[in-house]
Parts: sequence; C-alpha cells; structure tokens
Amino acid sequence: MKSMSRLEGKCALITGAARGIGLAFAQTYVAEGARVAIADIDIKRAREAAEAIGSAAVAIEMDVTRQDSIDQAVTETVARLGQIDILINNAAIFAAAPIVEITRADYHRAFEVNVAGTLFTLQAVARHMIERGRGGRIINMASQAGRRGEALVAVYCASKAAIISLTQSAGLDLIRHGINVNAIAPGVVDGEHWDGVDAFFARYENKAPGQKKREVGASVPFGRMGVAEDLTGMAVFLASAEAEYIVAQTYNVDGGQWMS
Repeated sequence: MKSMSRLEGKCALITGAARGIGLAFAQTYVAEGARVAIADIDIKRAREAAEAIGSAAVAIEMDVTRQDSIDQAVTETVARLGQIDILINNAAIFAAAPIVEITRADYHRAFEVNVAGTLFTLQAVARHMIERGRGGRIINMASQAGRRGEALVAVYCASKAAIISLTQSAGLDLIRHGINVNAIAPGVVDGEHWDGVDAFFARYENKAPGQKKREVGASVPFGRMGVAEDLTGMAVFLASAEAEYIVAQTYNVDGGQWMS
C-alpha cells in the first residue's frame, strides 16, 4: 500500500482533539505525514491520545474560554513543533432547551466556547502565521445546525451559524496573508456525546431511550449517521495544496442532509 503524505512536513494544532472528531483528525493528519498538537481541556486524556498516536503527536492543555490559555497553547505548540501550519478549531459544546427554558448561563457558555473560542484561537494562530510569513490553513468546525434552526437547539444552531459567518469574514481578511480559512459542516455524527443528546430528546419529545438516535440515522439520505472518519478526508483536503484556491467556504459533509 502506498504511504500517504499530503501533509508531509506540516504541523497542526487541533483543539478538542483528545476524543471524537478531533482525535480522528489528529490520527489521520499523522498518517498523512503531519505532526500534531492535541489540544484539550482534559490534559490527561490528551496525553493518552498523543501517546497512543506516537512521537508525531504532543499533548497541549488548552481552555478556549481563557485568553491566557489560548496564548499559552499557541506558544507551547510552536515551541514543541516549531511552527503551526494548520489550525483546526474543533472544540465545541452542545446546548439544547426549549426557547422558554434557555438560560443566560447556557447561552453565554455555548457562545464562549463555540464562537469566542474559535475566534480568539483563530486570531492567535493567524498572528503567528502572519509573523512567520509562510501562510497557513485554518479550518473551523461548523455544523448542519448552522444552516437552519431547530426548535429545541436554538443556541447551538445560532453559535454554528456564527461560525459560518466568521469563516467568511476571516477568510476574506486573511487570504491576503496567504492564510486560507474554510469550514466543515458535519451532519449528525455518532459518538459518546450522542448518549446525552438522545437522553435530552427522550425527555422533551417523550421518546424511548435510543429512539431519537435511530430516527436521526434513518433520516439521513446516505442511510446512516456519520462517524468521525467520514470527516477526515475533507479535513486533509482543506489543509493540502489541492485547496490553495479555496477561500471562506463551508463544506457540508453530512450524507446529503443539506444542499448548498
């Protein structure tokens, strides 16, 4: 089998990478020749993930809600890897409640992680890339939830819509520095977080445990829910030389759930 090396010599910082989609990105990037910083608020799990991947991965403690933590994570990544060529803004939280039950605390927490965390991590890495003078790639994680509203998921949908808009603005601003900013919009992706999502809908929609998950999977035109590995090809493509002329776009990778 021919070895993959589309990201040979590149260094990537991936937030929220100790598990799930972020971890799948890290594993695939290393397989493609990159070195990766697995940044996560759960440093124990990040270290375990980096150790399992091998010498091409390092663990970085990072809380995207704190500017000092963002700055320190970028500094530490540069110190340990030498540079940052690619950033994937993957860290995010899910929030759900009927409109009349949304609290300010829940709203602020979701936007602090999903939107501010993405913006200020992007900003810190862009500053490094501009200073280095060799361009770079920034990939934000949006969602099909950012394409349209959902009755019980208003705050999360709004936060992901903000990511699509932020990707457009940052992409238009930073391309003059040779920094391509784009985004991936997954559909429903299976993983450990779905136990909590399913429990929420079971409570508010009076469904049996597991029923919502089965219904969601059946509703995908492709015929099943996504898995993290379904997203890795797009993450590699957007970071590769093949995507040089792609700027400020959000790509749906969702089994046909949204067309744009």
